[in-house]
Amino acid sequence: MVIPYPPRQKDLETLVQKLGLSKTAPINWNLLNLALTHPTVSPTANYEQLEFVGDAVIRLAVAEFLLESYSELPVGEFAAVRSMLVSDRTLARIAADYGLARYLLVTNSALNDKLGEESRLAESFEAILGALYLSTHDFSLIRPWLDFQLIPLIDEIRTDPARQNYKAALQEWTQAHYKLLPTYRLTESDTSALPHRFTTEVWLQDQCLGQGSGRSIKAAEQAAAQVAFFVVCVPQERDRG
Repeated sequence: MVIPYPPRQKDLETLVQKLGLSKTAPINWNLLNLALTHPTVSPTANYEQLEFVGDAVIRLAVAEFLLESYSELPVGEFAAVRSMLVSDRTLARIAADYGLARYLLVTNSALNDKLGEESRLAESFEAILGALYLSTHDFSLIRPWLDFQLIPLIDEIRTDPARQNYKAALQEWTQAHYKLLPTYRLTESDTSALPHRFTTEVWLQDQCLGQGSGRSIKAAEQAAAQVAFFVVCVPQERDRG
């Protein structure tokens, strides 16, 4: 039985060619169509299940690339870099580079939710990865173009101190896993001498995740977030593979 192409086949082919793939590649076009269908368009035929697969796909693809290209890094830094690469912010940025919003079927009511734009782009991008992976059950339709996106992003993360924002990384991690934001508590403030010294703790609900000190409250919060990230988040990321 011949599976019919989706009605918007031409648009899907245009997107695939933007990714650097041929329109004759062994792509399951109906899956790709679903990957670009927001849940507000259809409660059942949408990208949610493919996003679930794509979440695992992007994590494994990034892990493979890091191991192949940055084998000298310790496992802790692997996990920290990967966490930033697979965050909604980064995935939405990649999606925007390909003009993904143009191809996403979404209702006007959802489009009016500007605060949800980043999540929509990140989710649909993961869904696309899920569709491409399920088309061949390997990374042959993904790694050839994704690797080129990862190289400059990894360089930014490793060389730009502003990108190594452990408060942001911890926040993204807790949001993804618990739908909660961490809070910071100032436990010590010594301004009687120079340099000043501040100590803060970072908490998630009733659990202290880490403590850090610095010459300013912001620096102390970054230090606490870094401790929490490597003590709490990294081991769980490693366990998830």
